[in-house]
Amino acid sequence: MPSHLFADRPAPQPPERGTVDALITQTRRLRGGVDAVRRDALVDDDDAQGRWQRALCDLAVHQLDDLGSHLDQLREGLTAEEEDAAALAVENAFSPGQPPTALLSRVGSAEWNLLTDAVSWSEELFEIFGRAPESGGMSLDELPTMVVADDQALLTSMVTGALVDGRPIDGEFRIVRADGQVRSLHMMGEPVLDADGCTASMWAVLRDVSELRRSQRAERESRDSLRHQRHIAQTEHRLAVELQEAVLPPWRGSMRLPQGGPGALDIAAHYLPSSSSALIGGDWYDALELPDGASLLTVGDLTGHGVTATGAMAMLLGALRGMAVAGIGPAALMGHLNQLLETTVQPALGSAVCCRYEPARRRLSWSQAGHPAPLLFRDGTGQALGAPDGVLLGARHGASYGQAEFTLRAGDLLVLHTDGLTRQGAPDAAHRRRLLALAPLFDGGRTAQDCVRMIVEEFGEHERTDDACVLVARIGS
Repeated sequence: MPSHLFADRPAPQPPERGTVDALITQTRRLRGGVDAVRRDALVDDDDAQGRWQRALCDLAVHQLDDLGSHLDQLREGLTAEEEDAAALAVENAFSPGQPPTALLSRVGSAEWNLLTDAVSWSEELFEIFGRAPESGGMSLDELPTMVVADDQALLTSMVTGALVDGRPIDGEFRIVRADGQVRSLHMMGEPVLDADGCTASMWAVLRDVSELRRSQRAERESRDSLRHQRHIAQTEHRLAVELQEAVLPPWRGSMRLPQGGPGALDIAAHYLPSSSSALIGGDWYDALELPDGASLLTVGDLTGHGVTATGAMAMLLGALRGMAVAGIGPAALMGHLNQLLETTVQPALGSAVCCRYEPARRRLSWSQAGHPAPLLFRDGTGQALGAPDGVLLGARHGASYGQAEFTLRAGDLLVLHTDGLTRQGAPDAAHRRRLLALAPLFDGGRTAQDCVRMIVEEFGEHERTDDACVLVARIGS
């Protein structure tokens, strides 16, 4: 069978932005051109060369239709980088990286003469079937012996429809070659009638579509896997959000602890989500009135994201509340939390600060575990409280934690925060300086909620690499 002419083309270059759209346009134009050639072609049924060319036009139209639908899928939801990569892959798929015979080796032709029982196979078809040319082409009766059992009825139906009813052949079946390879073949053909209108022969063009079907299966499996992963991620995110909302304090805006009496705290807090991750972290904040009239103030952070982190946070915060209500002081409480984190099924590290405030004496007792110290704002200036000793929770077996005490004054402002507060993950000292620089503004804030709003505006609601919590408490007169 004569070979087609292949125009020389330069090697494909990296595509410009929007190349997928350009390829879609080019594919549609090319499809229209091939279709026009196919319609305009005048083919004599006795002209084997003409039939071959018409069949190749039909195959080209099918390929271009497939290519157009695939490019449409590629365009949906791609980033610019993904679009460039996809377009380059398409360009490479149609580039002359291999000799022209590499394409023709996947397309072969055959003709079966029903009057003389002569069989004519092209060299390419012998290669597709893995048969030596000297063995001769297979007759229509022999052909099913190489076909997969599940596809034999389909092939028989197509051939019978062509020979008996004069219907064109257009279908796909699989063969098992002598070397054990299973190949998928797309067959197109028509019967050739004699002068009396009887079927004299049948011709067909067979295309090896094994690699195409393998690529389609891989694309389908990867797409299904991606959808499954997205579903899991969405479900995990929803569960993490629901768990976090169930665990963190239900109050919004400002609250007072205790409800009455001198030295009461005006408290407000805020959770700031991460902008770079869809998963919820293990940050927490809490304020709780204790049975003896004191108040618990705490913020903390566990490593990790998702349901695992929020689940561990829920466990830790529940234990913290229970021990605080039982009257356990901050230092001992940190030791118990460290022990609890050591025994969890999925080990994690955490940082925390825990404060106990006694309103009658305005005394603050507090401990920390590898966490930024509370910031004290007084008379228009701010400073970090001197931190007692304390390592990260879960970092050392049997770790002991120090406890510090500080006497507050009416009008003082305490700021507790986790370390994900900054936009770019700056060192603790950097965002501590930024927080301390807000001291003059805090003086003008009437409530703790006003001060929280100032912090959120300063550090940006949606510009952090990690989630964060901030809690503000103003000491009343």
